[in-house]
Amino acid sequence: MRSFRYVLADVFTETPLQGNQLGVFTDARDLDDAAMQSLALELGFSESVFVLPPREGGHARIRIFTPTHELPFAGHPTLGTAFVLGAPLQLGTILLETGRGIVPVELERDASGRITFGLMTQPVPTVASFERVDELCEALGVRGSALPVEVYDNGVQHVYVALESESDVAGVTPDWTGLAASELVAALVGVNVFAGSDCRWKTRMFSPLDGVGEDAATGSAAGPLACHLARHGWVPWGERLEISQGVEIGRPSTLYATAFGTGETIERVEVGGSAVAVARGEFRIP
Repeated sequence: MRSFRYVLADVFTETPLQGNQLGVFTDARDLDDAAMQSLALELGFSESVFVLPPREGGHARIRIFTPTHELPFAGHPTLGTAFVLGAPLQLGTILLETGRGIVPVELERDASGRITFGLMTQPVPTVASFERVDELCEALGVRGSALPVEVYDNGVQHVYVALESESDVAGVTPDWTGLAASELVAALVGVNVFAGSDCRWKTRMFSPLDGVGEDAATGSAAGPLACHLARHGWVPWGERLEISQGVEIGRPSTLYATAFGTGETIERVEVGGSAVAVARGEFRIP
Protein backbone atom coordinates (compact mmCIF):
# COMPACT_ATOMS: atom_id res chain seq x y z
CA MET A 1 0.00 0.00 0.00
CA ARG A 2 1.18 3.51 -0.81
CA SER A 3 0.68 6.44 1.57
CA PHE A 4 -0.22 9.98 0.53
CA ARG A 5 -0.35 12.74 3.10
CA TYR A 6 -2.90 15.51 2.93
CA VAL A 7 -3.88 18.67 4.77
CA LEU A 8 -7.47 19.82 5.14
CA ALA A 9 -7.89 23.59 5.15
CA ASP A 10 -10.84 25.96 5.41
CA VAL A 11 -10.30 28.81 2.96
CA PHE A 12 -11.57 32.41 2.92
CA THR A 13 -12.11 32.33 6.65
CA GLU A 14 -10.13 32.70 9.86
CA THR A 15 -12.46 30.33 11.71
CA PRO A 16 -12.20 26.53 11.54
CA LEU A 17 -15.26 24.74 10.12
CA GLN A 18 -16.29 27.80 8.11
CA GLY A 19 -15.19 28.95 4.65
CA ASN A 20 -14.60 26.57 1.74
CA GLN A 21 -13.14 23.15 2.43
CA LEU A 22 -9.98 22.07 0.61
CA GLY A 23 -7.86 18.96 0.55
CA VAL A 24 -4.17 19.47 -0.33
CA PHE A 25 -2.08 16.39 -1.15
CA THR A 26 1.39 17.73 -0.50
CA ASP A 27 3.33 15.18 -2.59
CA ALA A 28 1.44 13.74 -5.55
CA ARG A 29 4.41 12.54 -7.60
CA ASP A 30 3.29 8.90 -7.53
CA LEU A 31 -0.36 9.55 -8.35
CA ASP A 32 -1.72 9.26 -11.88
CA ASP A 33 -4.70 11.19 -13.25
CA ALA A 34 -7.23 8.49 -12.38
CA ALA A 35 -6.01 8.25 -8.78
CA MET A 36 -6.15 12.03 -8.35
CA GLN A 37 -9.71 12.09 -9.63
CA SER A 38 -10.71 9.20 -7.36
CA LEU A 39 -9.20 10.89 -4.31
CA ALA A 40 -10.98 14.16 -5.12
CA LEU A 41 -14.25 12.25 -5.34
CA GLU A 42 -13.47 10.45 -2.07
CA LEU A 43 -13.00 13.76 -0.24
CA GLY A 44 -16.06 15.25 -1.94
CA PHE A 45 -15.00 18.89 -1.54
CA SER A 46 -15.61 21.41 -4.30
CA GLU A 47 -11.90 21.08 -5.15
CA SER A 48 -8.83 19.14 -4.06
CA VAL A 49 -5.22 20.00 -4.90
CA PHE A 50 -2.32 17.74 -5.82
CA VAL A 51 1.15 19.26 -5.41
CA LEU A 52 3.92 18.36 -7.86
CA PRO A 53 7.47 19.57 -8.54
CA PRO A 54 7.64 22.84 -10.54
CA ARG A 55 8.29 22.92 -14.28
CA GLU A 56 8.15 26.62 -15.17
CA GLY A 57 10.16 28.41 -12.49
CA GLY A 58 7.55 28.41 -9.73
CA HIS A 59 7.90 26.99 -6.24
CA ALA A 60 5.39 24.19 -6.91
CA ARG A 61 3.01 22.94 -9.58
CA ILE A 62 -0.59 22.25 -8.60
CA ARG A 63 -3.35 20.26 -10.23
CA ILE A 64 -6.91 21.01 -9.18
CA PHE A 65 -9.76 18.49 -9.30
CA THR A 66 -13.46 18.78 -8.52
CA PRO A 67 -15.25 15.50 -7.70
CA THR A 68 -15.88 15.06 -11.43
CA HIS A 69 -13.12 16.74 -13.47
CA GLU A 70 -9.87 18.72 -13.50
CA LEU A 71 -9.75 22.54 -13.62
CA PRO A 72 -6.86 24.60 -15.04
CA PHE A 73 -7.31 27.22 -12.31
CA ALA A 74 -9.49 27.88 -9.28
CA GLY A 75 -9.28 30.49 -6.56
CA HIS A 76 -9.78 28.88 -3.17
CA PRO A 77 -7.51 25.90 -4.03
CA THR A 78 -4.71 28.27 -5.07
CA LEU A 79 -5.01 30.43 -1.97
CA GLY A 80 -5.39 27.46 0.37
CA THR A 81 -2.36 25.71 -1.11
CA ALA A 82 -0.33 28.90 -0.67
CA PHE A 83 -1.14 28.82 3.06
CA VAL A 84 -0.30 25.11 3.36
CA LEU A 85 3.02 25.31 1.48
CA GLY A 86 4.00 28.84 2.45
CA ALA A 87 4.22 28.07 6.16
CA PRO A 88 7.10 25.55 6.01
CA LEU A 89 8.81 27.30 3.08
CA GLN A 90 8.82 30.66 4.92
CA LEU A 91 8.20 32.60 1.72
CA GLY A 92 6.90 36.14 1.39
CA THR A 93 5.50 35.34 -2.05
CA ILE A 94 4.88 31.82 -3.31
CA LEU A 95 4.65 31.13 -7.05
CA LEU A 96 2.19 28.37 -7.92
CA GLU A 97 2.15 26.86 -11.40
CA THR A 98 -1.42 26.28 -12.61
CA GLY A 99 -2.99 25.31 -15.91
CA ARG A 100 -3.35 29.04 -16.59
CA GLY A 101 0.24 29.95 -15.81
CA ILE A 102 2.08 31.00 -12.68
CA VAL A 103 -0.09 32.60 -9.99
CA PRO A 104 1.84 34.59 -7.36
CA VAL A 105 0.40 34.71 -3.85
CA GLU A 106 1.73 37.31 -1.41
CA LEU A 107 1.62 36.08 2.18
CA GLU A 108 1.23 38.33 5.22
CA ARG A 109 2.33 37.16 8.66
CA ASP A 110 1.75 38.31 12.22
CA ALA A 111 4.48 38.87 14.81
CA SER A 112 4.66 35.14 15.53
CA GLY A 113 5.24 34.29 11.88
CA ARG A 114 1.79 32.79 11.34
CA ILE A 115 0.33 33.47 7.90
CA THR A 116 -2.76 35.67 8.32
CA PHE A 117 -3.64 36.75 4.78
CA GLY A 118 -2.88 35.81 1.19
CA LEU A 119 -3.29 37.92 -1.94
CA MET A 120 -3.16 36.23 -5.35
CA THR A 121 -2.83 37.89 -8.71
CA GLN A 122 -5.25 35.95 -10.87
CA PRO A 123 -5.22 35.35 -14.64
CA VAL A 124 -6.95 38.26 -16.39
CA PRO A 125 -10.34 36.98 -17.59
CA THR A 126 -11.85 37.22 -21.03
CA VAL A 127 -15.43 38.53 -21.32
CA ALA A 128 -18.30 37.46 -23.57
CA SER A 129 -22.03 38.10 -23.66
CA PHE A 130 -24.48 35.40 -22.55
CA GLU A 131 -27.32 34.98 -25.00
CA ARG A 132 -29.93 32.89 -23.18
CA VAL A 133 -30.60 35.28 -20.33
CA ASP A 134 -34.35 34.68 -20.01
CA GLU A 135 -33.90 30.92 -19.76
CA LEU A 136 -31.13 31.27 -17.21
CA CYS A 137 -33.18 33.64 -15.06
CA GLU A 138 -36.14 31.28 -15.24
CA ALA A 139 -33.96 28.37 -14.06
CA LEU A 140 -32.71 30.54 -11.19
CA GLY A 141 -36.21 31.68 -10.30
CA VAL A 142 -35.38 35.40 -10.69
CA ARG A 143 -37.07 38.08 -12.80
CA GLY A 144 -33.96 39.41 -14.52
CA SER A 145 -30.58 41.04 -14.07
CA ALA A 146 -29.83 44.68 -13.23
CA LEU A 147 -26.63 44.46 -15.30
CA PRO A 148 -25.85 42.79 -18.63
CA VAL A 149 -25.39 39.05 -18.13
CA GLU A 150 -21.86 38.17 -19.21
CA VAL A 151 -19.48 35.22 -19.05
CA TYR A 152 -15.95 35.66 -17.65
CA ASP A 153 -13.24 33.07 -18.20
CA ASN A 154 -10.01 33.02 -16.15
CA GLY A 155 -9.55 29.27 -16.48
CA VAL A 156 -12.99 28.74 -14.98
CA GLN A 157 -16.10 30.16 -16.64
CA HIS A 158 -18.59 32.16 -14.59
CA VAL A 159 -21.80 33.93 -15.57
CA TYR A 160 -23.18 36.79 -13.45
CA VAL A 161 -26.77 37.84 -12.66
CA ALA A 162 -27.22 41.08 -10.68
CA LEU A 163 -30.17 41.14 -8.28
CA GLU A 164 -31.77 44.11 -6.53
CA SER A 165 -30.95 43.27 -2.91
CA GLU A 166 -29.00 40.93 -0.68
CA SER A 167 -32.27 39.40 0.51
CA ASP A 168 -33.05 38.55 -3.11
CA VAL A 169 -29.70 36.78 -3.34
CA ALA A 170 -30.39 34.87 -0.13
CA GLY A 171 -33.80 33.82 -1.41
CA VAL A 172 -32.68 32.28 -4.71
CA THR A 173 -33.77 28.65 -5.07
CA PRO A 174 -32.46 27.26 -8.37
CA ASP A 175 -34.21 24.67 -10.45
CA TRP A 176 -31.31 22.22 -10.23
CA THR A 177 -32.85 19.75 -12.63
CA GLY A 178 -33.49 22.47 -15.18
CA LEU A 179 -29.99 23.89 -14.89
CA ALA A 180 -28.27 20.54 -15.11
CA ALA A 181 -30.47 19.12 -17.85
CA SER A 182 -30.43 22.13 -20.15
CA GLU A 183 -27.67 23.42 -22.40
CA LEU A 184 -27.70 26.70 -20.50
CA VAL A 185 -24.68 25.88 -18.38
CA ALA A 186 -23.20 23.03 -20.41
CA ALA A 187 -19.96 24.97 -20.83
CA LEU A 188 -20.13 26.88 -17.54
CA VAL A 189 -18.73 25.94 -14.18
CA GLY A 190 -20.42 28.66 -12.16
CA VAL A 191 -23.68 30.61 -12.17
CA ASN A 192 -23.38 33.61 -9.83
CA VAL A 193 -26.08 35.84 -8.34
CA PHE A 194 -25.02 38.95 -6.45
CA ALA A 195 -26.13 42.23 -4.90
CA GLY A 196 -24.66 44.97 -2.75
CA SER A 197 -23.29 48.50 -2.90
CA ASP A 198 -20.06 50.45 -2.50
CA CYS A 199 -17.36 48.03 -1.30
CA ARG A 200 -19.61 45.37 0.29
CA TRP A 201 -21.25 42.65 -1.80
CA LYS A 202 -23.05 39.37 -1.28
CA THR A 203 -22.85 36.52 -3.76
CA ARG A 204 -23.85 32.91 -4.24
CA MET A 205 -22.40 30.52 -6.81
CA PHE A 206 -24.26 27.51 -8.19
CA SER A 207 -22.41 24.80 -10.11
CA PRO A 208 -24.83 22.08 -11.20
CA LEU A 209 -22.34 20.04 -13.21
CA ASP A 210 -19.40 19.53 -10.84
CA GLY A 211 -20.97 17.31 -8.21
CA VAL A 212 -21.06 20.00 -5.51
CA GLY A 213 -24.10 22.23 -6.10
CA GLU A 214 -23.61 25.50 -4.22
CA ASP A 215 -20.08 26.66 -3.42
CA ALA A 216 -19.07 28.18 -0.09
CA ALA A 217 -16.41 30.59 -1.40
CA THR A 218 -15.43 30.97 -5.04
CA GLY A 219 -12.14 32.79 -5.54
CA SER A 220 -12.22 32.33 -9.31
CA ALA A 221 -15.59 34.15 -9.36
CA ALA A 222 -14.67 36.95 -6.92
CA GLY A 223 -12.08 38.51 -9.22
CA PRO A 224 -14.33 38.60 -12.29
CA LEU A 225 -17.16 39.97 -10.13
CA ALA A 226 -14.94 42.94 -9.28
CA CYS A 227 -14.19 43.29 -13.01
CA HIS A 228 -17.89 43.13 -13.88
CA LEU A 229 -18.81 45.84 -11.39
CA ALA A 230 -15.96 48.12 -12.47
CA ARG A 231 -16.56 47.65 -16.21
CA HIS A 232 -20.17 48.72 -15.78
CA GLY A 233 -19.40 51.65 -13.48
CA TRP A 234 -20.89 50.27 -10.28
CA VAL A 235 -17.57 50.50 -8.40
CA PRO A 236 -14.34 52.37 -9.23
CA TRP A 237 -11.41 50.51 -10.73
CA GLY A 238 -8.90 49.79 -7.96
CA GLU A 239 -11.47 49.61 -5.14
CA ARG A 240 -11.08 46.62 -2.84
CA LEU A 241 -14.40 44.81 -2.44
CA GLU A 242 -15.43 42.70 0.54
CA ILE A 243 -17.55 39.79 -0.66
CA SER A 244 -19.71 37.59 1.56
CA GLN A 245 -20.57 34.07 0.46
CA GLY A 246 -21.58 30.69 1.88
CA VAL A 247 -23.98 31.77 4.63
CA GLU A 248 -26.93 29.88 3.16
CA ILE A 249 -25.06 26.55 3.29
CA GLY A 250 -23.61 27.07 6.77
CA ARG A 251 -20.07 27.94 5.59
CA PRO A 252 -19.76 31.74 5.92
CA SER A 253 -16.82 33.09 3.95
CA THR A 254 -15.20 36.46 3.28
CA LEU A 255 -13.30 37.22 0.08
CA TYR A 256 -11.54 40.41 -1.00
CA ALA A 257 -11.26 41.33 -4.67
CA THR A 258 -9.82 44.26 -6.61
CA ALA A 259 -9.91 44.85 -10.36
CA PHE A 260 -7.54 47.31 -12.01
CA GLY A 261 -8.17 48.77 -15.45
CA THR A 262 -9.67 51.61 -17.48
CA GLY A 263 -12.98 51.82 -19.32
CA GLU A 264 -13.84 48.22 -20.13
CA THR A 265 -10.21 47.05 -20.24
CA ILE A 266 -9.10 44.75 -17.41
CA GLU A 267 -5.43 45.09 -16.54
CA ARG A 268 -4.95 43.15 -13.28
CA VAL A 269 -7.08 41.18 -10.84
CA GLU A 270 -6.28 40.50 -7.18
CA VAL A 271 -8.20 38.24 -4.80
CA GLY A 272 -7.30 37.64 -1.19
CA GLY A 273 -8.41 36.18 2.08
CA SER A 274 -7.44 34.01 5.01
CA ALA A 275 -7.26 30.26 5.53
CA VAL A 276 -6.73 27.85 8.39
CA ALA A 277 -5.51 24.24 8.47
CA VAL A 278 -7.95 22.04 10.37
CA ALA A 279 -6.71 18.47 9.90
CA ARG A 280 -3.86 16.31 8.62
CA GLY A 281 -3.81 12.69 7.62
CA GLU A 282 -2.93 10.16 4.96
CA PHE A 283 -4.63 7.94 2.43
CA ARG A 284 -3.38 4.40 2.00
CA ILE A 285 -4.14 3.09 -1.47
CA PRO A 286 -2.74 0.33 -3.73
